[in-house]
Amino acid sequence: MRILRFVVRRLLQLIPVLLGVVVLTFLIVRVLPGDPVRSILGQNASEADAEAARARFGLDQPLWRQFLDYLGGLVTGDFGTSIQSGGSVGAEMALRIGPTLELVVIAVSIALVVATVLGVWSARRANSLGDHGVRIFALVGNSIPEFWLGLVLVLVGYSMLGWFPAPSGRVDPDTNLTPLTGAGLVDAALTGNGPALASAAAYLALPVLTLVVGVMAPLLRSVRASALEVLNSEAYTAAAAHGLPQRTLLYGYLLRSTLLRLPALAALVFGTAIGSTVLVEYVFSWQGFGQWALRGLLYRDYPVVQASVVVIALCYVLVFLIADVVHAILDPRVRI
Repeated sequence: MRILRFVVRRLLQLIPVLLGVVVLTFLIVRVLPGDPVRSILGQNASEADAEAARARFGLDQPLWRQFLDYLGGLVTGDFGTSIQSGGSVGAEMALRIGPTLELVVIAVSIALVVATVLGVWSARRANSLGDHGVRIFALVGNSIPEFWLGLVLVLVGYSMLGWFPAPSGRVDPDTNLTPLTGAGLVDAALTGNGPALASAAAYLALPVLTLVVGVMAPLLRSVRASALEVLNSEAYTAAAAHGLPQRTLLYGYLLRSTLLRLPALAALVFGTAIGSTVLVEYVFSWQGFGQWALRGLLYRDYPVVQASVVVIALCYVLVFLIADVVHAILDPRVRI
């Protein structure tokens, strides 16, 4: 019950946070240099055409009027009309958010499991050859740019070995997958399309691996450091001195205490991964949320940029809310 009260309280606190994000985003995108209408029509368009376009998208209205119209649309779930395409921003975003969330959720989930296992394993064998190998892997993963790693994986996995499909889509068109959510694996599972499920998994493999390496590196370093701290603590030393079974030491002392820091770091990594998938999406021609948002920024498409920032902010605060709840469950000392 206390967790439910905490969740409700935090959800109410999200309202002023998101309102602040909406106001700042609305003002900042209009301060940036560049005219969205000229970006679409080109510099050779007549002034009359430009004025007509501004009137169509409401850009000829005073700033306060534009903000009130935008805020009123948000309340009703209307993110506005894209200046670039003329389509509904909400409808375009619904098509793009699914593939990106599928990519990020799978990558972060795999990274969390592997980082936990490898980090604890490495800490229990501190200063051994295996520990040094894990530390070097974490250092390399932290240092390699994701777009470069993606290109190398395409070169090796597709061009040289031929194990994976070309980086030109999310699922084989011959599988006749019926899109429902935009996430290939989910749609294939919901429609019971086996060939599409296998195809979507094959297309996901390389971009997910690219993200996993970048996401796992900071998680791995954090888990190893936490595990070492627990192993050198007086409580763990006393428990080991009393002859407790290895299984109890591992699951009752080491693993639970090590995982205390992980929820907050995982939430931070998840939010960062959503914003940083744009390069991975470009390398693998993954028509996702990141590419869509970047294109909107390049063309000064105000409604697209505003919607992208609000959605990313919403993901951040929701993921941190989940992280706080998980932390409270893992650590009874935390009062929420």
